[in-house]
Amino acid sequence: MKIAQNTYSKIYEDEAIIVINKPAGLLTIGDRYDRNAPNLRAILDEEYQHIYVIHRLDRDTSGIMVFAKNPVAHKLLNEQFANLEVEKKYHVVCKGVVFKDNVEISIPLMPDPRKPGRTIPSARGKESLSLLNVIERYRHSTFAEIDLITGRHHQIRVHLATIGHPLLVDDLYGQATEFKLSQIKKRFNLKKNEEERPIISRITMHAHSLQFIHPISGEKMKFEAEYPKDFKALIEVLNKYGMKR
Repeated sequence: MKIAQNTYSKIYEDEAIIVINKPAGLLTIGDRYDRNAPNLRAILDEEYQHIYVIHRLDRDTSGIMVFAKNPVAHKLLNEQFANLEVEKKYHVVCKGVVFKDNVEISIPLMPDPRKPGRTIPSARGKESLSLLNVIERYRHSTFAEIDLITGRHHQIRVHLATIGHPLLVDDLYGQATEFKLSQIKKRFNLKKNEEERPIISRITMHAHSLQFIHPISGEKMKFEAEYPKDFKALIEVLNKYGMKR
């Protein structure tokens, strides 16, 4: 997919950290299989000479990230992530109606030995915990906030798929590659020779907020990342045409 914007959006910066709103379509770090693919670390390194990566987002996930600008901040923030002291909340649209307001998903995960790059649920996997809180229910989907307690590879995507509610768009753990207005709007018509464009054509997940302790000042900080155009459009369409009657 194409990158949603030419570069990142800066939310906050001081002498120790940078908080970024990453666009969908942009890698966090370089891809060993595609060395020419743009990535956020390379972009930041070019601007700041050297930047320290603390956590990652999937290429097609938009949203909030924090980077360190020096080794001390890097070490202290790494410790917070490792000790599960950072609050990480994601907004997702998943398939089907989640009837419980709050769902605790505690399913161990491990790399798929048969398919590199995939993650699978397994009793032999590492402990993994996601807390789902419903924001809005639609006729055929659910808008929810996920409090990501642990941070395994593809954790939210696999957890949602395992409980029967994969992301509305997820070609790896679900079945859909895009979402179109015609899927929920009755009497949808196109003009002659006009082709319908999808509302969103990447995974329906956005890293919405981060809360952590500033590595130098010790202050508790919380940041939120605005929705990109495609995710915002999806929510607007669902609120207009997807509500239960």
